Amino acid sequence: MDGLPAPSPGLGGNRRLTTSPGDLGISAAIGHSIRTVVWDGGGVLVRTEDPSPRHAWEAQLGLARGALEPLVFRNEAAQQAAIGRGGWEEVWAWVAAHLALTEDDRVELERDFFAGDRLDLDLITFIRRLRPAVKTGMLTNAFRSARRDLEHKWKIADAFDVIVVSAEEGVVKPDPRSYRIVLERLGADPGASLFVDDVEENVEGAQRVGMQALRFESTPQVIEEIGRRLGKK
Repeated sequence: MDGLPAPSPGLGGNRRLTTSPGDLGISAAIGHSIRTVVWDGGGVLVRTEDPSPRHAWEAQLGLARGALEPLVFRNEAAQQAAIGRGGWEEVWAWVAAHLALTEDDRVELERDFFAGDRLDLDLITFIRRLRPAVKTGMLTNAFRSARRDLEHKWKIADAFDVIVVSAEEGVVKPDPRSYRIVLERLGADPGASLFVDDVEENVEGAQRVGMQALRFESTPQVIEEIGRRLGKK
């Protein structure tokens, strides 16, 4: 999933590396098949580790468990915001109207919706250590505020050589144009580039433009697999 929501006050990684990037052969990456790794944002770098605040609202609103996330991220306003036509203000206005919320309830729901999100600091550390042997990029379906949040709230923009935000480009994954934009700006060969995303259709979209691709399941899984691929002769 993408979206890169505003960070909650308690953001912090809760997964620890069991093996250092150096132990996985990253220092030997130059000359091997992967020269570039491109990362998804929401669902990979930022994940909902504690869904209980959302579940509480679902129970209060009479929604099925798990129904709130797609209601927020896949509504008409969110689809428009993902291509730069609007932003979070319009998305939450749509949600409030759809659920007949008071303004106070809307504010509380917005706060609680993101309360269980965590930035994976271990994964960010791993990405930083990939460089300079490997170029790093981010390709995210996110709203106009995403780049500002990456730079000033999360302070992780410097971990990436290139960041491509769908709202700035007017195109979302898995449209082939989105992958080509990030590859062009990185000066990267698709066949020597690996894309990491938690959504299968986005993984398949990368493969269709000739990239290697990996579906994110867990931090240890991704770190181990990237290290294995980097260590190939």
